[in-house]
Amino acid sequence: MMKRAMKAGTASAIFATMLCVGGIEAQQPTPTMIVVQPAGTTATATPAPVAASSDAALTIAIKALEQVKAANEATLKKQEAMLQQLDELQKAAEQLKIFSKRV
Repeated sequence: MMKRAMKAGTASAIFATMLCVGGIEAQQPTPTMIVVQPAGTTATATPAPVAASSDAALTIAIKALEQVKAANEATLKKQEAMLQQLDELQKAAEQLKIFSKRV
């Protein structure tokens, strides 16, 4: 009877842990927007603003990468905490197994 209760408790703990791990979603970067000119208009070449817009685009891209990096670091911290909890659960399960053999 005691073994059945421990197995049920261990199984439910593992199931709850799997639900928590499965709930963590990876951050996906937002796709870049592509602007297409209408077919009836012609695009005029302006070399000076292109350099300015490419600098702005680089700045925006760098900010986006920094946000993705921060999100990845947060995800890694959550995963590290989850691994520590799993280790603690495993140690507790091993102790229960040892104590159940003594009884």
